[in-house]
Amino acid sequence: MTEKVAVVTGGAQGIGRGIVEALLNKGLRVAAFDLSTPALRRASEQFAGSSRFLPLQVDVTSSAMVGAAVAEVTAKWKSPDVLVNNAGLSRDKRIQKMSEEDWDFVVNVNLRSQFLCVKAVVDGMVAQKYGRIINMSSRAWLGGFGQANYAAAKGAVVSFTRSLAIELAPHGITANTIAPGIIETPLFESFDEDVKDRLKRSVPVGRIGQPADVAAAALLFAGDEASYITGQTLYVCGGRSLSSPSV
Repeated sequence: MTEKVAVVTGGAQGIGRGIVEALLNKGLRVAAFDLSTPALRRASEQFAGSSRFLPLQVDVTSSAMVGAAVAEVTAKWKSPDVLVNNAGLSRDKRIQKMSEEDWDFVVNVNLRSQFLCVKAVVDGMVAQKYGRIINMSSRAWLGGFGQANYAAAKGAVVSFTRSLAIELAPHGITANTIAPGIIETPLFESFDEDVKDRLKRSVPVGRIGQPADVAAAALLFAGDEASYITGQTLYVCGGRSLSSPSV
């Protein structure tokens, strides 16, 4: 995989940074798209010794910024072989209190961004007859209290990925979805201790997931060995998707 080029959105923090680290360790050249200046700075410091890391400040809901960033990656290295659509966020509210702006913002970041990034890389993948598209959904697509916008967007990611898999399979391109559960990120650490304990108890394996757990799934889908796997959704949630209710 040392000749491969990957793009990871939301790649400067949390799960995204874990995926970037795993891909770099496998020898890929990796561009991290992220909007946060502090997160990009921290990621640059972490991977300062690697000439195979490219941090780029990108608003992934902007077609122009996504297109320019992919063009920069292509000019520096080559057309991306792997796209990990990881960028996402939530604004949880009961439906009666959820505004149109809350809905649009969450759907744009979690769904529109994936469409824009796929559009930006897919012609190159088709030309080289090779590609790995990995879209991040969430266990929450099964439904969650106060998460109508987030669950709807993440559910749409699953359907979007399945359609991509059908369309792009003849071109040597696979498309798969990862659906994480509760992962130890700065967001999780911001919760009160009683909330964190309650969440931990809801996970059948008895622990909170790590970014490395999600990165392992991304490595699976990114590899040549996964050429016969497409259109699938892999839960990385410690069994929480089986029966545990949303908390």
